[in-house]
Amino acid sequence: MAQMVTVFGGDGFVGRYVVQALLKAGCRVRIASRNPKRGWFLKNQANLGQISWLAADVTRADSVMHAIAGADAVINLVAIMAGDLTKVNVEGARTVAAAAKAAGVTRMVHVSAIGADAASDADYARSKGEAEAAVRAAFPSAGIVRPSIIFGREDQFINRFAALIRMLPVVPVLAGKTKFQPVFVGDVARAVAQLAQDGGAGKTYELGGPEVMSMAGINQWIADATGRDKFFLDVLDPIAGAMATLTGWLPGAPITRDQWKMLQKDNVVAPKALTLASLGIAATSLDAVAPGWMVQYKKHGRFGTAA
Repeated sequence: MAQMVTVFGGDGFVGRYVVQALLKAGCRVRIASRNPKRGWFLKNQANLGQISWLAADVTRADSVMHAIAGADAVINLVAIMAGDLTKVNVEGARTVAAAAKAAGVTRMVHVSAIGADAASDADYARSKGEAEAAVRAAFPSAGIVRPSIIFGREDQFINRFAALIRMLPVVPVLAGKTKFQPVFVGDVARAVAQLAQDGGAGKTYELGGPEVMSMAGINQWIADATGRDKFFLDVLDPIAGAMATLTGWLPGAPITRDQWKMLQKDNVVAPKALTLASLGIAATSLDAVAPGWMVQYKKHGRFGTAA
């Protein structure tokens, strides 16, 4: 019988692609999330009986155990960037890992992030580092995946900056020199799905795309891709830091203090890390896939010219 894989957060941005990769590989998939209806759109990706949905909350051990029952592998994608990070990111990851071990699950994959560091002064990075330690303690053979910034049709990174570039006559750029290694969501999904089937053997993988780009470079790439001739204003670090401190707590603020702290360090794959290539996956560039959805940000859609 095909493997059963429980995917916590399988209805999210990365989750939908992980689920699709698992279905394509012939796995049976159980999507565990707080609102199962959000994942119903994936039904047409599966064969009859290949996919199911279950209400579960990583902060509730009973619901986690119920979602894991009978699974061969477990994937944890759940994380938040604001709110009670310890409760969700750390304790939630520990709960999933401990439940998987207790249930006799043979393979687990935990999705973290490049920059995860239990000693970080950024709350998000610290919570991700603590979550990795919690998973390792409860499920030593779990595979851990650390992506750089993930891009794709539904992302909240490239799309966010594209919307600002379309809207603003002068575009402020914060932390313009900070480097990223944007990775395609489809590549991340393939890596996670592969590890869920083969086992992570207690290894950590750092996933990045084929290009290292600065924040300023990413903004310029978006402008070029959407035919927007824009003036970019490099915001000095003291000003950007003060803005994050004074206004970052407001709803809809352009950047929070914690996000500013994370921008002080490059977000790229470490020199000796296991990577996509270690899994036999060729990294996909922005140029190869992004034009398919970036067209919406051109002045006249696919018929647009430079603005």
